[in-house]
Amino acid sequence: MPLRDDKLTDLRGSVALSHLFLRDRVRAGDRVVDATCGNGNDTLLLAKLVGPAGRVWGFDLQERALDATRQLLASEGCLAQVDLVQAGHERLGEFVTDSLTAAIFNLGYLPGGDKGVVTRPATTLAALNGALDLLLPGGILLVVMYTGHEGATEEEKAVLVWGSGLAPKAFNVWTSRQLNRPPTAPYLVLAEKRDVQ
Repeated sequence: MPLRDDKLTDLRGSVALSHLFLRDRVRAGDRVVDATCGNGNDTLLLAKLVGPAGRVWGFDLQERALDATRQLLASEGCLAQVDLVQAGHERLGEFVTDSLTAAIFNLGYLPGGDKGVVTRPATTLAALNGALDLLLPGGILLVVMYTGHEGATEEEKAVLVWGSGLAPKAFNVWTSRQLNRPPTAPYLVLAEKRDVQ
């Protein structure tokens, strides 16, 4: 993704849009979660945003994903502020007790990995609720929805029902799609915890 003076210059895709929101909300010293490390790109962005005084927890079931993430973080000098956890994201409450500014989920499977190992509705919903419980007022939870793999339709429906059920007085919940892409293109679900007194 091209950057010029730390500004996003290409909004192609839901991941780029999620990064725009993360750059807007996450600051040095914050506590954040990457619930699905994959190849480590979201984890790296979060590590750079929170800096040495912050903390990132990165979750993935697959050792291959954590190894790729670890190597990427080390190559960028950002490994010290990240805890990599080989566990399903539904267990994030066992490892994270700090309040969070942001959490990001990329649902589906590891790019370039085993397409049989995918996120599933029950564990995803447990993880979303766990992250939501830790979210600070003004914090955001981002879900990049991938709909092109087996089981994705059920997970998509579950996430949309979950988001629709969040109380409007407590949360702002959005979906964002690119209109000039196929209906199966990934899209973003965003939940913001309202800062209400």
